[in-house]
Amino acid sequence: MSSRYQSTLQIQDNNGKRRAQTWIYAISTSTIDDIFIKTTTPERLDNLANDFYSDPQLWWLIAAANGLGKGSLMIPENTSLRIPSAEGIQELAIQINNTR
Repeated sequence: MSSRYQSTLQIQDNNGKRRAQTWIYAISTSTIDDIFIKTTTPERLDNLANDFYSDPQLWWLIAAANGLGKGSLMIPENTSLRIPSAEGIQELAIQINNTR
């Protein structure tokens, strides 16, 4: 899977600082293969992505599937999360790239 940063626009603020444009996607379609978990300790999205997808860079798929916006990668304990199925993430990435 290609990096989501490959096609991310670079923007420049009023002070001349360059940064990547922020994209937050809502992944609302649930499938029968999705996994639902409840954290028992504080967790990090990148660690969960590594556990479920063997790729910590895919943390944003979990964030998008759960409506998590900008901010911390930390998830508090007792948080219910939907983990999109590993088989379906390639299709989700294609859908997202087509919406840009």
